[in-house]
Amino acid sequence: MNATARPAVVRNKRRLPLPVLLSIITLVILVGGVLLAPVLAPYGPTEIDLRGRLQPPAWLEGGAGTHPLGTDAAGRDVLSRLLYGGRSSLAIGAVACLLGMLLGTPLGLLSGYFRGPVDQVVMYLVDVQLSMPFVLLAIAVALVLGVSVPVLIGIAALSTWPYYARVVRGAVLSLREQEFVTGAVALGADRLRIMGRHLLPALVSPVMVLLTLNLGRIVLLESGLSFLGIGIRPPAPSWGNMIDDGRSYLNTAWWISLMPSLALVLLTMAVGTLGDWLRDRSDVMTGE
Repeated sequence: MNATARPAVVRNKRRLPLPVLLSIITLVILVGGVLLAPVLAPYGPTEIDLRGRLQPPAWLEGGAGTHPLGTDAAGRDVLSRLLYGGRSSLAIGAVACLLGMLLGTPLGLLSGYFRGPVDQVVMYLVDVQLSMPFVLLAIAVALVLGVSVPVLIGIAALSTWPYYARVVRGAVLSLREQEFVTGAVALGADRLRIMGRHLLPALVSPVMVLLTLNLGRIVLLESGLSFLGIGIRPPAPSWGNMIDDGRSYLNTAWWISLMPSLALVLLTMAVGTLGDWLRDRSDVMTGE
């Protein structure tokens, strides 16, 4: 390849693919909307107006600009509940992902570095966790501890830590054979120093990619639990219980369930696309 063609190739590598660019724009709109819910929402999320119940979106016959996405069976504004419900869903998803990362990453690091009995115990716990029907486990925990936001976050975090442990363990098994680790061992560095200063920084990229991929899954999980009645309890909105609220009105007021469902689809697709791109880019950078 000649010198004049090389800069063009570099620019093409740095240019974001169209699906990734659209995913970033989608995430900015969704996250920005839910963060600015107190400013953007035209009504309170639990504000009831029985005279305006089941009003269609503004672009349909019978709709009005005062309720752009329509109202539900209690006359509550769907747009306002969508924005405030997104705050609950995204906050629970983000905190649960961070907790799962903080639990799974050290366990995977210890498992991959020490191997032997430590590896066997950690991988046994991972296999047990992944073999359990998670919905049944979530229902059992909710029945014992009650339904609350901290319990919901704990349930979601419990579902995600094994993924971090397995990915980190696999990466450490490869990294511990690299020259920079064997060199540190030869120089007399202790195990904690090797794990903290040499291995942990090398794990940042795969862990961040996994964090991105898990966010959409956890938000979807929280919505599913709320849909089943063991998540965010009405009248507080979440995307899951909004979908549940509209089940009885799918033939007459489909927008009640459609709007939060569409938000969930857009979020999971955008996060998944961005996570896949980051993973591919991380693999390329590692190969280089």
